[in-house]
Amino acid sequence: MDRKRTLYGRRRGRPLRANRQVLVDRLLPALAIDPDRLPPDPRALFPVPVHDLWVEVGFGGGEHLLEQAARHPEVGFIGCEPFLNGVAKLLAGIDAADPPLRNIRLYPDDARAPLAALPDASVGRVFVLFPDPWPKSRHHRRRFIAPPQLDLLARVMRPGAELRLATDHMDYLRWMLFYLLDHPAFRWCARGPADWRGRPGDWPPTRYEEKALEKGLVPAYLRFERRGPEAPADRQ
Repeated sequence: MDRKRTLYGRRRGRPLRANRQVLVDRLLPALAIDPDRLPPDPRALFPVPVHDLWVEVGFGGGEHLLEQAARHPEVGFIGCEPFLNGVAKLLAGIDAADPPLRNIRLYPDDARAPLAALPDASVGRVFVLFPDPWPKSRHHRRRFIAPPQLDLLARVMRPGAELRLATDHMDYLRWMLFYLLDHPAFRWCARGPADWRGRPGDWPPTRYEEKALEKGLVPAYLRFERRGPEAPADRQ
């Protein structure tokens, strides 16, 4: 199957340390998925029984993904990240985990390809945490949260599934809310400011959140639910 893969931003940073290059060479091939060869039930990707599938789009250094996978051994995780240095950092965390984490699979590239390959209503939760805001107007088309990707997420997320987003960029926050509140497949779970101004306890921090707080920025944490087919859309 030939899919157009859209990718913006860096693929590599500083040269990898020797031990991390070894992990990329040895461990990554065992964990990487091929979107063109996914099983009909993606839960079969994992060597242990899992009852649900969660996807993280752009896991950065992998702190959040590692913590979630450790907390939820009954859930299978697919982490997508094109930046090789971040992939290597996550691999180091997987390699050091005790007990071993056997519920993580990786796609070291643009998340659109595996999302397009997943079956309908196969995902129970999606994380898009501190994505690149592409602040220049001419780059806004590169933002992940946009109608084509929201349509893709709506297809693969089952009714009741949760979409979690975080950003410290207020223009991108407005952008996210504009498109998500207008999309008929998603419902904002917030009932008041406290529901998006503070990170929930079951939501592990990331290094990007820590950097934002060090700069005095105030992140926002959004939770949206995938509507069921019978639920009316509350158009804003």
